[in-house]
Amino acid sequence: MTAMNRRGFLRAVGASGLIVAGGATLAACGTSSKSGSAYGVTKDGSRFGTVPMQLGWIKNAQFAGEYFADQRGYYKQAGMTVNLIAGGAAATGVEAGIDTGKVWVGTSTPQNTGSAVAKGVPVTIVGATMQESPNCILSPASKPLNSPAELKGLKVGVSDHNVPVFTALLKANGMSASDVKIVPMQYDPSPLANGEVDAMSAFITNEPITLAAKGFQTHSFMYGDHGLSMAAQVFVVPTSAVQKQRDMVKAFLSAEAKGWRDAVADPAKGASYAVNTYGADQKLDINTQTKLLQASIPLIATPQTKANGLFLLTDDQIDQNITSLRGAGIDVDAAKLFDMSVLKELYSDDKTLI
Repeated sequence: MTAMNRRGFLRAVGASGLIVAGGATLAACGTSSKSGSAYGVTKDGSRFGTVPMQLGWIKNAQFAGEYFADQRGYYKQAGMTVNLIAGGAAATGVEAGIDTGKVWVGTSTPQNTGSAVAKGVPVTIVGATMQESPNCILSPASKPLNSPAELKGLKVGVSDHNVPVFTALLKANGMSASDVKIVPMQYDPSPLANGEVDAMSAFITNEPITLAAKGFQTHSFMYGDHGLSMAAQVFVVPTSAVQKQRDMVKAFLSAEAKGWRDAVADPAKGASYAVNTYGADQKLDINTQTKLLQASIPLIATPQTKANGLFLLTDDQIDQNITSLRGAGIDVDAAKLFDMSVLKELYSDDKTLI
């Protein structure tokens, strides 16, 4: 894959407005700066320097682990300063940021990263904050739906970027897009409350909380419980970093593990960091942010991570991710997309992190 083709791919995706859960638009690539400062990393007297990290969305509570790692000095202990860069709908996506040499690490989704890797962008997933995606199907509590089969003949609100994954959910359950009436939606869940749709594709960490705050109660079922298992908020680095900067990747993940362990233990404090410090310009609501983080914890701290360590995906989980991606039309080899070897070394070296 030539650099020009990669740029063309990233431009095309950016133009389509592709945004994913906790992800941002992939923007056009410019001239790579990797030959200058290495992926934006600058010297600051520490072992690894100041490291630019592109968050997959705005600075809300979904990045509480990063805030703890910063506030409690875990990044410093790891030999680096981490510059947390906010994402958002109009921001450059993580894969594009790495490909242009502007950032060294970021959070994204297997969908975004898989699409990039399939087009030749040299990036790799080295861990997953969320073992399972927050994707869910939301319905009114007064008319609850419990499975994809119950969507037949109904109007389902789906944002443009999520249509491929929603279609993959239907396919995994022996259905097709023609079995439902897909109604284009954006981020406002009001059409569900207003009865304009019977159900909507949502995130368990977002729309149910927003609607409940307005007095509208909902019911949900998870994509992952119905044949479409996929991780979320994954850590993405340059592919070359896994070998050439392995100590740096390991140090970064060590700080992240400590930060997220604290975030899981104290969601109220994590929400406070988001509202009062890192996302102060966003005018976030403390109750909403606390509930967001609380809803995220079951997806982060699972029986699997309690046994093996945060972020680590097993071979079976990776295979499930690849199957789900292929169902969404993203064909990529597991070995090119995922590399858990650094995390395995980290937890082998330091059992206290598990």
